[in-house]
Amino acid sequence: MKCSVYIATSADGYIATLEGGVDWLHTAGNLEADMSQNPDMGFNDFIASVDCMVMGRKCMQVISSFNLTPEQWPYGDKKIYVLSHSIKEPPENLRGKVEMYSGDIPKLMKMLENDGFKHAYIDGGTTITSFINLQLINEMIITKAPVILGEGVPLFGKINQRIKLVDATSNAFPNDFIQVKYGINY
Repeated sequence: MKCSVYIATSADGYIATLEGGVDWLHTAGNLEADMSQNPDMGFNDFIASVDCMVMGRKCMQVISSFNLTPEQWPYGDKKIYVLSHSIKEPPENLRGKVEMYSGDIPKLMKMLENDGFKHAYIDGGTTITSFINLQLINEMIITKAPVILGEGVPLFGKINQRIKLVDATSNAFPNDFIQVKYGINY
């Protein structure tokens, strides 16, 4: 099964503030830029390419805090598993949208594959790090926001071995965000 990352970071590599905030994503960059050519910086095309999603508990909690309406829900009807050993039930506003999972990641991926899923979106720093350490990530799309936070939650935790990134492509957007897509060579 193909596993892809699509995530935004600050220029210094953080995915959230120490408190878990991501509001800086909406204030970074040139807010007056004409984004009519690609207003979502490729997110809708990416979401259309995946058929399931695996995210971490903290990522789920951030999404839950947005209190999205059904029209704002960005994942459509994708099958979404949330990895957590501490929470057994999702927040009320995500019930029916996500399923909690506390088992072995390779078993989850085998189960998804056996159910016919072919391309998984992997989200959340700890989850991404776990998938990389299990050599399950095939590609990463990282969008750098033009802001330096100075501290926060880093995209990557402890990686067990050096990972070579290959086949890089990049795109600079009018709002000063830069997106890089990498393949991964374990």
